[in-house]
Amino acid sequence: MTTTALRARKTLFLTVCVMGFFAIMSSVMAKSPVLKPFAAYLGTPTDWTGIVASASTVPGILVSLPAASLSDVYGRKRFLLLAGVVFASAPFFYLLITVWWQLILVRFYHGFATAIFVPVAEASVAEMFPEKMGERISLFSSATYVGRVSAPTIGGYILYATSYGFNVLYSVVAAIGFVALLVLITFLVSARREERAVPIDVTRKRLLEGWTVVLGNKGILVVSLVQAALYYSYGAAEFYLAGYIPEVAHQNAFVTGIVLTSIIGVAILARPYIGRISDRTGRRLPIAIGCVVASVPLLLIHLVVDFWTLLGLAIVYGIGYAAVTSSTSALVSELTPKSLLGTAMGVLDTIMDIGMALGTAVSGLILATQFYYAGVFSSLGIVLLFAAGVFVLSGVGMRRNPSVGTGIEEASNL
Repeated sequence: MTTTALRARKTLFLTVCVMGFFAIMSSVMAKSPVLKPFAAYLGTPTDWTGIVASASTVPGILVSLPAASLSDVYGRKRFLLLAGVVFASAPFFYLLITVWWQLILVRFYHGFATAIFVPVAEASVAEMFPEKMGERISLFSSATYVGRVSAPTIGGYILYATSYGFNVLYSVVAAIGFVALLVLITFLVSARREERAVPIDVTRKRLLEGWTVVLGNKGILVVSLVQAALYYSYGAAEFYLAGYIPEVAHQNAFVTGIVLTSIIGVAILARPYIGRISDRTGRRLPIAIGCVVASVPLLLIHLVVDFWTLLGLAIVYGIGYAAVTSSTSALVSELTPKSLLGTAMGVLDTIMDIGMALGTAVSGLILATQFYYAGVFSSLGIVLLFAAGVFVLSGVGMRRNPSVGTGIEEASNL
């Protein structure tokens, strides 16, 4: 590889990381910890709160796979730009909401940003660093997690300082989303390169063939199931903790933000290290053990109201979350031909979003029953234990795939 190509690769990696930091900060701040109280302020019926929370994950089910697959053909940059436009524009619509059902529509539109960005960005990173996928994907994720970990604390403080000034918070969200787009545009202007389009009939054939190969891979489907279970628990836990902590534990919005922040804070520190370990020893143990570790706090949290105990359980959950997510994308990449990395990441994220949408929606129905928060959190822990059992029994990840990096070699999609 030439020095110029290496420099371009490093620049793209840095750009994706910086964009991810601001984009995910904006996206998470629009949800945590503001979405639950904002939905309540708008008079959202209790049995619809799960739909409000899951609305942003539906686009992931619809477009993650097509967008990531098309990026295999047309290149990654234009899809990153499309995601940036949604990140920048969506937050302004929160300022126009007057009734609760409009919140569902805005959340649905906002969801297209991460649905496109995450699988395309992860495919780019895996493509750039095939020998260090676990470490580099974890570094990228940690960059986004810095944004994610900052969001609940900053958002919680804004709500606390402004006595739940929702418009002030969403104005900040809009400004951060615009910065994410500006970072990407600056890079594209300085490193513009024409990418040849592929005829539509060839594209359609490639997409169908790619989907058939990836969806027919048992290992990819099992790993995607585990990731779906993890995000089933994480999405619901993040959303309903924002209600449990003030309503049951009687803590303020700032404390709520700190507890939620600690989950991702731990993940930022732990993911690159666990990812490096999984590069050397394999993905199986981090995934299986991570699911079990993350399930324990969920089974116990409904018994706790003390701040420090809540914080400790959140940290333990964060460690389990980091162990699983440090290895799932890398393992899927190892099970996939190089020419189909985008498609594989799209499948992973699509199934993940199905899990995340089901988690918040089903948990909303459980919350409306007599089991209340105890039923919500306990059910999330059980789902994770089930996923761990399926993964262990499947045998996926017991040995490295010898076909890593094979397949139809193409011009760089960067």
